[in-house]
Amino acid sequence: MELKLTRPICFFDLETTGIDVARDRIVEISIFKVYPNGNKESKTWLVNPTIPIPPQTTAVHGITDEKVANEPTFKELASQIHNMIKDSDLAGFNSDRFDIPLLAEELLRAEVDFDMKNRVSVDVQTIFHKMEERTLSAAYKFYCGQSLENAHSAEADTMATYEILKAQLDRYENLENDMKSLAEFTTRKKSVDFAGFIALNNDGKEIFTFGKHKGALVEEVFDKEPGYFGWIQNADFPLYTKKVLTGIKLRKLNTK
Repeated sequence: MELKLTRPICFFDLETTGIDVARDRIVEISIFKVYPNGNKESKTWLVNPTIPIPPQTTAVHGITDEKVANEPTFKELASQIHNMIKDSDLAGFNSDRFDIPLLAEELLRAEVDFDMKNRVSVDVQTIFHKMEERTLSAAYKFYCGQSLENAHSAEADTMATYEILKAQLDRYENLENDMKSLAEFTTRKKSVDFAGFIALNNDGKEIFTFGKHKGALVEEVFDKEPGYFGWIQNADFPLYTKKVLTGIKLRKLNTK
């Protein structure tokens, strides 16, 4: 089954220095773009993360410091990457919880203003876990009947994710071949920022999900404790979380 698209969708996968969204960096990114007319394009970049790649991480994806020493930094690639994804919805495997948040951090760090306001994301892992609960390699074997060669290669993982989503649409009649519907199906929670520090309550208002103000309305906290905003901005929170909180604060100021 081919995807029914009203706009392009970019399947992508990252290999990184680790799993900390705020601190770790991308060492490889692969993007596979599918257009509504059926055209496709694919690009893969090795990236110099500018920080050491831990040996235990190299053991997973095989990318060493030496391999990326002469590759461009993410900041040097940021405009190319953004140009490829800026008109597209996004899809990946565990992308809502890891790849999109980390990509957002890298883009913001490179001074590229990135957000998800006018796009949706489809997390193929969530469909898989809701239906079968397996790993990417097992998903590829289960849905596509093939063994995933070169697992933990960004390009192989990206192409496998694309093939899995098409096979999932073939297998599950209750899955609608529509990116907005799939995005809603794969959304785990009503998170406002990627990292999950800010969520929406049942009334659709932003609340904190951590710390001493867990469950409290963001706007009310900023009213009662103005210094809390400054503390977050100066603390080690993801850049996208800080951007979202700044937007909430500015919205509050503009309504006074």
